[in-house]
Order: sequence, then structure tokens, then C-alpha cells
Amino acid sequence: MSVQVENLEKNTAKLTITVSADEFEKALQRAYLREKNRITVQGFRKGKAPRKIIEKVYGPQIFYEDAANYIIPTAYDDAVKESGVEVVSRPEVDVTQIEEGKDFIFTAQVAVRPAVTLGAYKNLEVEEEPVTVTDEEIENQLKEEQKKQVVMQDVDDRPAQNGDIVNIDYEGFCDGKAFDGGKGENYDLTLGSGSFIPGFEDQLVGKNTGDKVDVEVTFPKDYHAENLAGKPATFKVTVNAIKKEILPEIDDEFASEVSDFDTLEEYKADLRKKTLDRKTKEAENRKKSDAVDKAVANAQMEVPDAMVDTQARDMVNNFARRIQQQGMSIDQYLKYTGMTVDQLVEQTKPQALTNIQSRLVLEEVVKAENIQVSDEEVDEEIKKMADSYKMEADKVKESLGEENLKALREDLAVQKAADLIGDSAVVVAPKAEEKADAPAEEKAAESADKPADEQ
Repeated sequence: MSVQVENLEKNTAKLTITVSADEFEKALQRAYLREKNRITVQGFRKGKAPRKIIEKVYGPQIFYEDAANYIIPTAYDDAVKESGVEVVSRPEVDVTQIEEGKDFIFTAQVAVRPAVTLGAYKNLEVEEEPVTVTDEEIENQLKEEQKKQVVMQDVDDRPAQNGDIVNIDYEGFCDGKAFDGGKGENYDLTLGSGSFIPGFEDQLVGKNTGDKVDVEVTFPKDYHAENLAGKPATFKVTVNAIKKEILPEIDDEFASEVSDFDTLEEYKADLRKKTLDRKTKEAENRKKSDAVDKAVANAQMEVPDAMVDTQARDMVNNFARRIQQQGMSIDQYLKYTGMTVDQLVEQTKPQALTNIQSRLVLEEVVKAENIQVSDEEVDEEIKKMADSYKMEADKVKESLGEENLKALREDLAVQKAADLIGDSAVVVAPKAEEKADAPAEEKAAESADKPADEQ
């Protein structure tokens, strides 16, 4: 096998790969041995016809496609290694010569890793508001916890009102006939929630337990069931029970029940500390992310389209695996969203480009700063993985293999580069908005102070 490399524009290259006629002959014979039992030739039992007879009857090209499929993957991998080209996309393969007795020749057009010229990446200014925790945030958290402690109480001394939960049986009729999906039993409905058809809940306000009510409504014109959209309907409803929510008082007793503290003030102080810690960590992450974004903006590179396409398709494949784990196939998702795979890939490309640019810049910073990752750091990361998988660290390390261990070390180095950029960044207050609301006389004074050629 031999390979020639032709560098093309925008960080792409064409590999011309030549496989000897002898190797192509071996691939043809392999294809024949695999396919002969499926081929019918008059005068021969299946699987017994000689290759030359089959080629004479069906043409010499009958085994070409299978032979090419045997050769190309291995020959391509060997060619990439031999050429030293750093490929960052799937190859676009084109067979240029395929004929028995001759060398097999094909080309593979690929994107190659683009060169990166770093700009400023240390001591970058990033805007960030001071981290604060307001009393309102703490009160909202208390209310959220209060909702979790709600107790339901039966109401038997008054009619239903907004905010109550009514347990109902119901059946809907349109044009005097019951319709699919219009029946329910022992359904808990919160009055005023707007979860049912407009007007439905309002007609249950003022009703008592045991009441039977004909609820008259009209389905919205954009209702999802076309056979009901815009039509009037009657729901026969029985009110089985009325309940109301009883929220506990937010006091010392409440604090002692929902936390490890005896008083409300201690509980609030703990909430404030945890909230401050969380927001501080979020601010640090934003600082690092913003600084890396600036470092990317300051760098120069030309990312090939094929690299972006490959990254976008990998992202879509990863997304498909994630939703598959949640019980939804990618086909179901595409049907639900009305998109095709190609449209989803196209939609993903902007984020794919951003991810590529960030990775390339961070890898270049690793080189510029000679960032190293120790074996101890790799082992510590493996230990974290083992803890999350509930496995022994040695087993995890063994299962990763050399290639994945190398990738893990590279990822840790990239994280260090991001930390370096983020840690060196300088936080500044957000710039004030343009003085759009400044008094007219102030704007006039500013204009008057400028030289004529600057106005």
C-alpha cells in the first residue's frame, strides 16, 4: 500500500491510496467465498460454481463492491498512520480505479486539524456582578419548603372555592355522544389552575360535595383533537370530595422539622450560606467560561466545514443515546419535533463550532504552557469514576485501555488550561449602559466638548 497527500484549501487534504493488485485479488477471492452460496448459475449447484464462471455470467464487477468494502477501512487507517495527517473528520471516499489484475486506487478527502494562533489568554477582563444573597431569595426558598410540607384537609362546611382541590368523576359529550379521552374517575382538580378547558373550573366554584353538575364548555379552535376543536361540549361531573391545602407556619417549629436546626434564624443562616456558596461557585464557573470565550475570540484559526459536520453528527448521536436511555428513540423525537436528522445536525452546528474552537484553543494553551498531568492526577480521576460506577479503581483503569487513558489525560490537561485562563482572569463591574437616558443638556455638553471631526 502507498499513499500520496495533497493539501487542499481550508485545512482539508486528499489522500490517494494505492493497494496492490495482489491484495485486491485476495479481496476478490474473499468476496467470492462469502457470496458464492447465494449465487445461482445454470448447470451448477449453489455454492459450486467456480469464480470465473460466475464472473463470466454476471460480469467481473460482481465482487468489486464487497472487495472494496474489505480493503478500504484497513487501507485507510494504515494510510492515515503512514502519512502522519491529523484527521479530524470522517473521510469522503471515492474509488478511482477498480479492475481485476490492476492496483486498487481510492481517494479519501478529510479535514485536518487546523493550526491555531493564540492571542491574549491570561489576565483577561470578564464582567461579573458581585455575588449577593437577598432576603427575598431566602424567603422564596422557605416558601418552597413550606409547600413540600403541605397537609390536605377535607372541606365539609362550605362550597368549593378557587384554590381548593376537588375530586371529581366526569364524562364529556359532544353532539350528544361520549368522545374518546373525555372520561375520568377520582380525578383531583385544583380550581383556578387553568389545567382544564377554559370555563370548566369556574363552573365548579360554589358547588358542594355530592353535587352533580352539567358543565358547558367550548373547545378552543386550536385544540389538539381536530374532531373536537371549536365545538361545544357538556361534561357530566360529580363532585366526590373537596379538599384544601393547609400550609404550616414558617417558625421555629417548622425549622426544626425540616432541618437540623432548632430555630428559624439558624435555618435561615444555613440557607443563606449554602445559597452564597452555590452562587459563588456558579460565578467562578461563569468567570472561567467567559474568560475561555474571550481567549477563543482572541485566537485565529480556520475550522474546516467537514470537522464541524463530524462534530455535529457525533453530538446528535450522543443525544440519541441519552434519550434512548430515557425510553424515547431518535425517530420518535424527530417525529415529535417535525425535524429530519439532517435538520437536527444543521441546528447543532453552531454549538459544534463553538466546542471545536474552545477545544483547539485550550489544547494550544496546553502546549504553550507545557501543562503536564501526573499519573497521580489520572489515578485520582479514575478513582472518582470508580466511585460513581461503584467499581474498583483497578477494574475501571483496566477497562479503559490505552487509548481511553490517553484521552483522559488529554482531557485533564485541557481542564488545567481552562483553569489557568479562568484563575488569571480579572473580574470587573459590568459596563454602564449607553447614556440613552441622560438629560439632553448633558448630552449636548458632551458633544460640545468634542472636536468637530469627532462629532
